[in-house]
Amino acid sequence: MDLPAGQPLPVNRRWRITGWLLAAVWLFFLNIPLSTALHQPQPWRRIVGVVTLIAFGVGYVLLFEWARGLRQQLRPIPVRRARAALLLLVALGLASIPGTEGDWLATLVFVAAAGVFLLPVREALLTVALCAVVPPLAAVLVPGWEAEDTVVFAVLLASFAMFGVSRLAQRNSELQAAQQEIRRLAVAEERARAARDLHDILGHSLTVVAIKAELAGRLIEVDRARAATEIAEVEALARAALADVRQTVGAYREVTLAGELAGARTALVAAGIAADLPAEVPDLPPERDQLFGWAVREGVTNVVRHSGAQRCTIRVDPDGVEIGDDGRGPSTPDVDAAGHGLVGLRERARRLDATVSVGRRTEGPGFLLRVHLPAATR
Repeated sequence: MDLPAGQPLPVNRRWRITGWLLAAVWLFFLNIPLSTALHQPQPWRRIVGVVTLIAFGVGYVLLFEWARGLRQQLRPIPVRRARAALLLLVALGLASIPGTEGDWLATLVFVAAAGVFLLPVREALLTVALCAVVPPLAAVLVPGWEAEDTVVFAVLLASFAMFGVSRLAQRNSELQAAQQEIRRLAVAEERARAARDLHDILGHSLTVVAIKAELAGRLIEVDRARAATEIAEVEALARAALADVRQTVGAYREVTLAGELAGARTALVAAGIAADLPAEVPDLPPERDQLFGWAVREGVTNVVRHSGAQRCTIRVDPDGVEIGDDGRGPSTPDVDAAGHGLVGLRERARRLDATVSVGRRTEGPGFLLRVHLPAATR
């Protein structure tokens, strides 16, 4: 599945439930202050304690889910909002003191864990240190409050565990983003391949069909038998092009040098261009044979379309292939550069470390297309 840029990554239902559980599992640390609030003799203290603790727990879970959602989308957590949310948690914890008394210190476990998950490293360490210092300091400063060593241990334990959870969430998000990018690139590559192959196949075939149809139109009043032959060849070419498209869509079409030379002869003769082609094809490795075949197809197509030539010469050896003509050639060196022709040929050549050169011939008029393999790959 290919998502537009900026769209959130998909989150499956199992991971969403797991996220809620990761946020809610820490709520068991509120059992002591909640028990203290429920056993208050005065109703208003019970109400204040229970309500503030419930608000604190709900706020913590929602804050965790908000931050986890941002991490899931690989978006930064706004530091100012994170600070404000932590201050709100501290305020709710302090507000529960009438009902929870000294047991409100258990809320610092959540504040420390949230700080690790939300804040940059330095601020997170400072938050954990403050949450760990407050319980023994409060026992000294507030009469009747006992030193809560278990709270200090819980703060450190929860902070360490939350550090692992935050890194796990970050890695999962990065992994999902990487997988999404791989899928997107695979789809883009396949689309480019299909577009390149269809252009190369149909561009050549339709060019020959157009030339033969034009020739048949001129012959229909002069030589009906010849015109009928040309029309029959147009039909055959159209059927062959249709078969090529089907094979390309099915991803099993292969181009061969011998086949393309035969097609080149037909196309050149139909266009009234003398064809000087090799009588024999050298024995080449399959990948090189296919590359040279594509080069012949592209070169002959451009000769027929653009050159206005009287003669086309093709030379093949184990190291390269050349397609030259004596015409005026295209108006720019890169024939069809915006239409994928030479672009597709260069992409194929690059896979074999071959070079593609195109330009005017050094001797006489016309253009020359050359695909050459370096010595290291021969």
